[in-house]
Amino acid sequence: MSVYEVIRRLPDIGAVRRVSRALAVLDLVLGGDDDILPFFAFDARWSETEETALMRDGSGNEYSIVFSPDGAFVYGFDHESPMSPYANGRKVWPGLLDGIPEVFHAARDEPAFCDEGVPRATVCFWRTITDDAWRTGPVEVNRDGANYLFELLADGRPEAYLSFAEDYFGVELDIEPIRHIYALMPLTEYVVTSLNRERRLPDLAEGIAEIGYPRS
Repeated sequence: MSVYEVIRRLPDIGAVRRVSRALAVLDLVLGGDDDILPFFAFDARWSETEETALMRDGSGNEYSIVFSPDGAFVYGFDHESPMSPYANGRKVWPGLLDGIPEVFHAARDEPAFCDEGVPRATVCFWRTITDDAWRTGPVEVNRDGANYLFELLADGRPEAYLSFAEDYFGVELDIEPIRHIYALMPLTEYVVTSLNRERRLPDLAEGIAEIGYPRS
C-alpha cells in the first residue's frame, strides 16, 4: 500500500491529531523505561502555534506530523525504501516535494526532519484547513513504506492499537483503557495501572503535560 492508498484511508486532521495524542500517552504508560526513546511521541509545545506527532521505531523508520493553524504536514521515512535519499545520492525522490503549499514550507525545511538540509523522507503528504482531502505530490512510488508507517493512524481504531501493543510489548491488554485514552478522556490512576501495574499517574505528569493530554 502506497501513500496514495494511505491518504484515501486517513481520517481528517482532527482525528489524526486525536489518535496521535492517544498513541503518545499509551506509549508513555506502557513503555515503562524512561531511558528508551518513545515509539510514539507528541509535543503540544513544539512552537507557539504548532504541535508535532512523532514515530520512531528504533530501526531507522520514522514519521513526523506538524499540526498548525494552516493544517497538517507529514513526512514518513522507510530506511529500506529505494526512495530513500541515502540510496539516491542524498537527493529527494522526484516529485516527492512537488506541490507543497507555501504555508507548509517551514515544516518542509524543518532541520529536525532533515540531514544536512535533505529531508529524511520517502513519504510526504499534507492537508490544509480548507482541503477536503489529504494531498501528495505527483510521485511515482517504489515501496515508500507508507502502509507500515501510517497503519495505526489510517485504521484509527483502539483495536488496531491493541494488536500492535500486545505484539510489541509482549503483554496481554484490556481494550477498555485503550478506548478510554483514544477518546481523550481524562487520565486516571485506574486507567494507568490497568495498562501497566508498574506505572503511577503522578510519575507521568511531565510527559502528560508535554503531550497536552487531559488528566483528572
